[in-house]
Amino acid sequence: MNSIREERKDGTAAPAIVLVRPQLGENIGKAARAMLNFGLTDLRLVTPRDGWPNPSAGPAASGADLVLEKARVFDSVADAVADCPHVYASTVRKRGLVIPVVTPEAAALEICRQSEPAAILFGAERSGLETDDVAIATKIVTVPINPEFRSLNLAQAVVLIAYEWSKHAELAIPTEGDPREPRATQAQLEGLIGQMDESLAAAGYYHPPDRTPVTRNTMRTILSKADWSNREIQALRGMIRALVNPRPR
Repeated sequence: MNSIREERKDGTAAPAIVLVRPQLGENIGKAARAMLNFGLTDLRLVTPRDGWPNPSAGPAASGADLVLEKARVFDSVADAVADCPHVYASTVRKRGLVIPVVTPEAAALEICRQSEPAAILFGAERSGLETDDVAIATKIVTVPINPEFRSLNLAQAVVLIAYEWSKHAELAIPTEGDPREPRATQAQLEGLIGQMDESLAAAGYYHPPDRTPVTRNTMRTILSKADWSNREIQALRGMIRALVNPRPR
């Protein structure tokens, strides 16, 4: 996959907006309009219901054609965020996952202070993000809205978070001389998770079978919480290989 990371003149990486299984072309267009209002152009679509391009998106975008022209389509959430070490899931429900929850303002501040690319996930219009989608994220972003009426449309959700990013990006001062190692990409993290999953399955760890999906998500969130560098992930993968296939003594 080609990276489509955007970067502002001040060096601050702009986040990608990922629409997961969007249903209506009009809503994609309205989300694109909201993005461009606040300087975001990296739109990624995961299996849009009516395919892509969608003729209904253009009129709804009201001139945000640049965003629609650059939009990329992916087969899975993991593919869409493979180059992003920082992934945020926009949802009002934790769905039983032990993942840190932050406000749009806190997420925007984090994204502006990070040098690596970030992505923000938004779910389908009717159902939102599924548990497996949220499990890929490193943090959940929840808008503090009326608990008696939690009804934001897709474009509204995008505009709220895009506004917060734009507001803080103007003030962001990139950190220079940061001694930290670059954080591993989502693709590198997925490699670790996949290797761990295969090793646990081969060892008979997943039992009883009906608990396997929950156990897998728990394993994923444990590994996703850590701020791994690529070097650390390679070391962990070597440790797993050594445990699964120990050298003869």
